[in-house]
Amino acid sequence: MTYQRILIGIDSSPCSFHAAKKGFTLAHQLNATVGLIFVIDQHKEITNPDLGITPQQSQSILLQQAEESIEQLVKLYHESGDILRFTPEGYPKEQILITAKDWNADLIIIGTHGRSGLAHLLMGSVAEHIIRHAQKPVMIVPEEH
Repeated sequence: MTYQRILIGIDSSPCSFHAAKKGFTLAHQLNATVGLIFVIDQHKEITNPDLGITPQQSQSILLQQAEESIEQLVKLYHESGDILRFTPEGYPKEQILITAKDWNADLIIIGTHGRSGLAHLLMGSVAEHIIRHAQKPVMIVPEEH
């Protein structure tokens, strides 16, 4: 199998930037197109009418964070070739899989924080969900220590 379309899931964490670095390196070696996906996570939307924070304002702030993170990576790795940008709204573990299918990605790359125990139980694992449900190969990049 050749990897011509590599989807890299990111957020604002150093862990995801480390995974992106590995993904761009691989894409460069394979002359593949990269798709960066930063999901506007509905779990992180904060609204507070008393403070004047509306759902639209919260979503706008999260979209701005996503665009800034993607732009940072594009500036770092623009020489890697074509870079597509995806910023769907929803839940990361679902939207990454939907985007991978719709874009016909050959490989999904995501980072993992390696949480275990109570943190894993309470927060779940996007990486674990994607591994279990992806219809394409998945590369998990552990957090850099």
